[in-house]
Amino acid sequence: MVQAIPGLLLPFLGTAAGAACVLFLRGTLGRGVSRALTGFAAGVMVAASVWSLLLPAIEQSATWGRFSFFPALIGFWGGVLFLLLLDRVIPHLHAGASRAEGPHSRLTRVTMTVLAVTLHNIPEGMAVGAVYAGLISGSPEITAGGAFALAVGIAIQNFPEGAIVSLPLSAAGRSKGRAFLSGVLSGIVEPIFGLFTILAAEQFVPAMPYLLAFAAGAMIYVVVEELIPEASAGEHSDLGVLFFSVGFTVMMILDVALG
Repeated sequence: MVQAIPGLLLPFLGTAAGAACVLFLRGTLGRGVSRALTGFAAGVMVAASVWSLLLPAIEQSATWGRFSFFPALIGFWGGVLFLLLLDRVIPHLHAGASRAEGPHSRLTRVTMTVLAVTLHNIPEGMAVGAVYAGLISGSPEITAGGAFALAVGIAIQNFPEGAIVSLPLSAAGRSKGRAFLSGVLSGIVEPIFGLFTILAAEQFVPAMPYLLAFAAGAMIYVVVEELIPEASAGEHSDLGVLFFSVGFTVMMILDVALG
């Protein structure tokens, strides 16, 4: 468990560092910058879902023979449906959207914007937790380098996410201190859900392939439902696609080189 602590905290620290931008910068991120950062985050999450989660899940199910895909299939759909449920029961407002999603709420737009980012940080925390759970259990398909690569990749893409939360809040009238705190709190769910995933895996070690694929499904849901539309919203631009490709290749290189 001790070896997992740095990995669980690293993505959260990435969010906190990004949120700290509000202490030094003014205004909000430009549309082009926001598109680029959102596309980059989507690319990292897709690559992490494939190399760090789905492929190890299938490899761990090799004894199933030609049906080795089955645990990954079940886990993946479990993750998708879990995020779909959260999307329905938690009121939240995506960046640039005019209407909130989820049940009717009297929460402020600022609070619902923070909840939207918090919502998609949950699967990221679960992904890191699932990989470290595999490392702790001695799974040969998961190495310390591979687990660390995932934590680094998520931390890198969390940096702009922290800024995307804190800067608009400051521009909307919140003090820099409160805007920074809101950005930090949006990422606190990552180590929490990462720890829950590790504890669950320790109780049900045979469920490891399902947990890995579950995290992958949840992350893919976030990418398709939220990040890609945000990276492509408004006037046509290839910027989001280009930075999606950058994020994808960065995560792929980290996983292969360190794993």
